[in-house]
Amino acid sequence: MKEIERIIRVDHAGERGAIGIYSAQLIVARVLYKDLVPVLEAMLLHEREHYATFNRLLNSRRIRHCYGLGLWAFGGAVLGTLTALLGRNAIWVCTNSIETTVLHHLEWQLVFLNKHDAEAYAAVLSIKSDEEEHREMGRSNGKESFLYKPIFWLVQRSTEFAIWLSTKL
Repeated sequence: MKEIERIIRVDHAGERGAIGIYSAQLIVARVLYKDLVPVLEAMLLHEREHYATFNRLLNSRRIRHCYGLGLWAFGGAVLGTLTALLGRNAIWVCTNSIETTVLHHLEWQLVFLNKHDAEAYAAVLSIKSDEEEHREMGRSNGKESFLYKPIFWLVQRSTEFAIWLSTKL
Protein backbone atom coordinates (compact mmCIF):
# COMPACT_ATOMS: atom_id res chain seq x y z
CA MET A 1 0.00 0.00 0.00
CA LYS A 2 1.46 3.35 -1.08
CA GLU A 3 0.39 5.17 2.10
CA ILE A 4 2.32 2.72 4.28
CA GLU A 5 5.42 3.11 2.10
CA ARG A 6 5.09 6.89 2.39
CA ILE A 7 4.83 6.72 6.18
CA ILE A 8 7.94 4.56 6.51
CA ARG A 9 9.89 6.74 4.06
CA VAL A 10 8.91 9.99 5.82
CA ASP A 11 9.72 8.64 9.28
CA HIS A 12 13.09 7.38 8.06
CA ALA A 13 13.90 10.81 6.61
CA GLY A 14 12.74 12.52 9.79
CA GLU A 15 15.06 10.40 11.89
CA ARG A 16 17.92 11.41 9.58
CA GLY A 17 17.06 15.04 10.23
CA ALA A 18 17.00 14.41 13.99
CA ILE A 19 20.46 12.83 13.78
CA GLY A 20 21.68 16.00 12.07
CA ILE A 21 20.12 18.24 14.72
CA TYR A 22 21.46 16.39 17.76
CA SER A 23 24.89 15.82 16.15
CA ALA A 24 25.31 19.54 15.49
CA GLN A 25 24.04 20.51 18.92
CA LEU A 26 26.43 18.01 20.46
CA ILE A 27 29.42 19.54 18.65
CA VAL A 28 28.57 22.98 20.04
CA ALA A 29 27.73 21.59 23.50
CA ARG A 30 31.13 19.92 23.78
CA VAL A 31 32.61 23.42 23.71
CA LEU A 32 29.95 25.63 25.34
CA TYR A 33 27.62 23.44 27.44
CA LYS A 34 29.58 20.45 28.66
CA ASP A 35 26.84 19.52 31.13
CA LEU A 36 24.43 18.88 28.21
CA VAL A 37 26.75 16.43 26.44
CA PRO A 38 25.50 13.21 28.14
CA VAL A 39 21.83 14.09 27.53
CA LEU A 40 22.42 15.03 23.89
CA GLU A 41 24.47 11.86 23.35
CA ALA A 42 21.61 9.76 24.72
CA MET A 43 19.04 11.51 22.51
CA LEU A 44 21.32 11.11 19.49
CA LEU A 45 21.67 7.40 20.23
CA HIS A 46 17.86 7.08 20.29
CA GLU A 47 17.56 8.82 16.93
CA ARG A 48 20.22 6.58 15.39
CA GLU A 49 18.32 3.53 16.65
CA HIS A 50 15.08 4.91 15.19
CA TYR A 51 16.79 5.56 11.86
CA ALA A 52 18.09 1.97 11.81
CA THR A 53 14.59 0.65 12.59
CA PHE A 54 13.07 2.43 9.60
CA ASN A 55 16.07 1.68 7.40
CA ARG A 56 15.64 -2.05 8.04
CA LEU A 57 11.93 -1.76 7.25
CA LEU A 58 12.60 0.14 4.03
CA ASN A 59 15.22 -2.38 2.92
CA SER A 60 13.23 -5.49 3.84
CA ARG A 61 10.27 -4.21 1.84
CA ARG A 62 12.39 -2.82 -0.99
CA ILE A 63 10.96 0.66 -0.49
CA ARG A 64 13.09 3.47 -1.86
CA HIS A 65 14.50 6.10 0.46
CA CYS A 66 13.17 9.65 0.37
CA TYR A 67 14.88 11.62 -2.39
CA GLY A 68 15.26 14.48 0.11
CA LEU A 69 17.32 12.48 2.62
CA GLY A 70 20.39 14.66 2.09
CA LEU A 71 18.27 17.76 2.53
CA TRP A 72 17.01 16.42 5.86
CA ALA A 73 20.58 15.77 7.01
CA PHE A 74 21.76 19.23 5.94
CA GLY A 75 18.69 21.02 7.32
CA GLY A 76 19.00 19.19 10.61
CA ALA A 77 22.66 20.15 10.92
CA VAL A 78 21.90 23.80 10.18
CA LEU A 79 18.99 23.88 12.65
CA GLY A 80 21.02 22.11 15.33
CA THR A 81 23.97 24.47 14.91
CA LEU A 82 21.87 27.63 14.93
CA THR A 83 19.82 26.67 17.97
CA ALA A 84 22.91 25.57 19.90
CA LEU A 85 24.65 28.84 19.13
CA LEU A 86 21.57 30.72 20.39
CA GLY A 87 22.02 29.09 23.79
CA ARG A 88 21.12 26.09 25.88
CA ASN A 89 17.52 27.28 26.21
CA ALA A 90 17.20 27.39 22.42
CA ILE A 91 18.36 23.76 22.29
CA TRP A 92 15.52 22.77 24.61
CA VAL A 93 12.94 24.92 22.84
CA CYS A 94 14.01 23.32 19.53
CA THR A 95 13.70 19.84 21.05
CA ASN A 96 10.27 20.57 22.49
CA SER A 97 9.03 22.04 19.22
CA ILE A 98 10.27 19.24 16.99
CA GLU A 99 9.10 16.44 19.24
CA THR A 100 5.69 18.05 19.78
CA THR A 101 5.24 18.23 16.01
CA VAL A 102 6.57 14.72 15.42
CA LEU A 103 4.38 13.20 18.12
CA HIS A 104 1.29 14.79 16.59
CA HIS A 105 2.31 13.23 13.27
CA LEU A 106 2.97 9.82 14.89
CA GLU A 107 -0.47 9.74 16.51
CA TRP A 108 -2.17 9.85 13.11
CA GLN A 109 0.21 7.22 11.77
CA LEU A 110 -0.45 4.87 14.67
CA VAL A 111 -4.21 5.04 14.16
CA PHE A 112 -3.81 4.33 10.45
CA LEU A 113 -1.16 1.61 10.78
CA ASN A 114 -3.02 -0.19 13.55
CA LYS A 115 -5.72 -0.94 10.98
CA HIS A 116 -3.44 -1.70 8.01
CA ASP A 117 0.06 -2.93 8.90
CA ALA A 118 1.11 -4.57 12.18
CA GLU A 119 4.85 -4.51 11.46
CA ALA A 120 4.94 -0.81 10.52
CA TYR A 121 2.68 -0.05 13.50
CA ALA A 122 5.17 -1.79 15.82
CA ALA A 123 8.06 0.18 14.30
CA VAL A 124 6.34 3.53 14.82
CA LEU A 125 5.17 2.56 18.30
CA SER A 126 8.74 1.51 19.21
CA ILE A 127 10.01 5.09 18.82
CA LYS A 128 7.11 6.91 20.46
CA SER A 129 8.28 6.68 24.08
CA ASP A 130 11.75 8.02 23.21
CA GLU A 131 10.20 10.95 21.35
CA GLU A 132 7.92 11.64 24.33
CA GLU A 133 10.94 11.57 26.62
CA HIS A 134 12.78 14.04 24.37
CA ARG A 135 9.76 16.35 24.31
CA GLU A 136 9.55 16.26 28.09
CA MET A 137 13.26 17.05 28.36
CA GLY A 138 12.67 20.06 26.12
CA ARG A 139 9.62 21.17 28.08
CA SER A 140 11.17 20.79 31.51
CA ASN A 141 14.52 22.38 30.63
CA GLY A 142 13.39 25.07 28.19
CA LYS A 143 12.14 28.30 29.63
CA GLU A 144 9.04 29.95 28.22
CA SER A 145 9.66 33.52 27.19
CA PHE A 146 8.69 35.97 24.52
CA LEU A 147 12.17 35.62 23.04
CA TYR A 148 11.85 31.87 22.49
CA LYS A 149 8.28 31.71 21.13
CA PRO A 150 9.51 32.63 17.62
CA ILE A 151 12.07 29.80 17.77
CA PHE A 152 9.37 27.31 18.76
CA TRP A 153 7.10 28.54 15.96
CA LEU A 154 9.84 28.58 13.32
CA VAL A 155 11.08 25.10 14.23
CA GLN A 156 7.53 23.77 14.29
CA ARG A 157 6.71 25.19 10.85
CA SER A 158 10.03 24.00 9.43
CA THR A 159 9.35 20.50 10.72
CA GLU A 160 5.83 20.50 9.28
CA PHE A 161 7.19 21.70 5.93
CA ALA A 162 9.91 19.02 5.93
CA ILE A 163 7.33 16.32 6.66
CA TRP A 164 5.09 17.59 3.86
CA LEU A 165 8.00 17.85 1.43
CA SER A 166 9.09 14.31 2.24
CA THR A 167 5.67 13.02 1.23
CA LYS A 168 6.33 14.50 -2.22
CA LEU A 169 9.92 13.30 -2.62
